[in-house]
Amino acid sequence: MKARRHAAFTFVEILAALAFLGLLVPVIVSALTLSNRAGVIAERTLIATQLGENKLNEMLLGNAWSGGESRGDFGEEHPGFRWEMTQTPWEAGAMTELAIDVIFPVQGQDHDVRLTTLVNQSLTATP
Repeated sequence: MKARRHAAFTFVEILAALAFLGLLVPVIVSALTLSNRAGVIAERTLIATQLGENKLNEMLLGNAWSGGESRGDFGEEHPGFRWEMTQTPWEAGAMTELAIDVIFPVQGQDHDVRLTTLVNQSLTATP
């Protein structure tokens, strides 16, 4: 009788495949974590930019920038998002530079977006 040969993997081939997967899986998981973080940061940066722009416009229209609050949050609708405003006299004339920083957390780290504009105090002052 002739002996039949069955096609199968050897033990060495299986060990080599497992070693390859052992090296590949952590790299793939790291790449997925990094891409997820980048996506969340991009999404929250867009939201923070919109919130900051709205807050800056609100402060300008209500003339609240000259004597109002300089920090706060955006309420329950946007938890974790907060803002801080700074005023700096501009070097060229009677202008003031307003900067609003919107800070938001992503995976335990704070990130921020800064928006700036110039205002002329003599034009925005109320009589």
